[in-house]
Amino acid sequence: MIADETGGTQVASGGRQWKCLKIFQENLDFAFRLYKHISAHPDSQSKNVFFSPLSVSVALAALSVGARGKTHQQLFEGLGFNSTEITTEEVNQAFQHIHHNLNEKTDVDLSLGNALFIGQDFKPRPEFLESMKRYYESEGFSTDFSKPEEAKEQINKYVNEKTKGKISELVQDVDPQVVMYLINYIYFKGKWEIPFDPKATKEHDFHVDDKTTVSVPMMHKQEYFHVYHDEDISTHVLQLHYNESVSMMLVLPEKGLQGLEEVVCKNHLKKWMTSVEKKKYHVYVPKLSLKTSYQLKEILSEMGITDIFGDTADLTGISEGGKLAVSKVMQKATLDVDEAGATAAAGTGIEMMPTSVQFPKSLKFDHPFMVFVLNRETRSILFMGKIVNPAE
Repeated sequence: MIADETGGTQVASGGRQWKCLKIFQENLDFAFRLYKHISAHPDSQSKNVFFSPLSVSVALAALSVGARGKTHQQLFEGLGFNSTEITTEEVNQAFQHIHHNLNEKTDVDLSLGNALFIGQDFKPRPEFLESMKRYYESEGFSTDFSKPEEAKEQINKYVNEKTKGKISELVQDVDPQVVMYLINYIYFKGKWEIPFDPKATKEHDFHVDDKTTVSVPMMHKQEYFHVYHDEDISTHVLQLHYNESVSMMLVLPEKGLQGLEEVVCKNHLKKWMTSVEKKKYHVYVPKLSLKTSYQLKEILSEMGITDIFGDTADLTGISEGGKLAVSKVMQKATLDVDEAGATAAAGTGIEMMPTSVQFPKSLKFDHPFMVFVLNRETRSILFMGKIVNPAE
């Protein structure tokens, strides 16, 4: 998602810079609210969760460019923005900054972008297409939705290329009645600043719950790591850096994941990022390979974003002809963590840290924990989730 004390400096100065920082902050709230709704969903309660809140935010903010009236206000408020304090232009500029910031990085392989697949007989407003390109770096493609298989292949091929094969089938079926698809993608691949030695990776027990234990390949290294122990919520934090701009944060609760999930918010994340200190530790982290898929219509409706899905939708900023509504919002995400580093597409993030008395201390991620992948400059959450069972 987006973030905090640093991330508006390149956009503007004075009042505009403050606005940009405020937008980043409020968008962080959206990330945690979305996580809690996804995590509480019956399909996700005892499963690994992994997604990109930034990707969802960008897609909804891009959609808001074409929303009007109550629909626009509801989208804005759902994303955490107060329309009396923040203008559409300011939100668009903040997301424009995020796109530039991420896509200009050279120390990691990171890309964020959008595309519009537009039905051949559908005529969007030129100003909508112009804003999408200017603020959201959107590409546009003509698509024949009367040939659903060809349309599906066109969209999936695009996303597959942009995520370097990680998300190969975002769309599973296309309705011939569709007039436009708005697609957002995010891809990240980074190498650890301090890599793990594959020879040190051994099978260890991971305690899924009181009754279930699985054997997983656990990476191990003794080194000076960025760690922190949050005594207020009995949680260890480990921050693994890829380079100067991106890190993974692993957050290991001492008393069970549910207690952490009930309280965790952007203020904890801010505290952890500023509180981690380099200390010598034995660190054990499971190797991971996850794939997740979410249909977000029901979840977004629970969060108060309902108008876009029904007859009440006012999307007249997209096109003058005929009424439009959103039929689906979906996201697929992948996460791979190994000795060299991590690769994520569409959503990932974790940070964790520890303190204890013996030296060198030990921090073992052998029970459920949270994960964040963060852009440290803008404090954006690129990906986030929880690892309940790394063997799944």
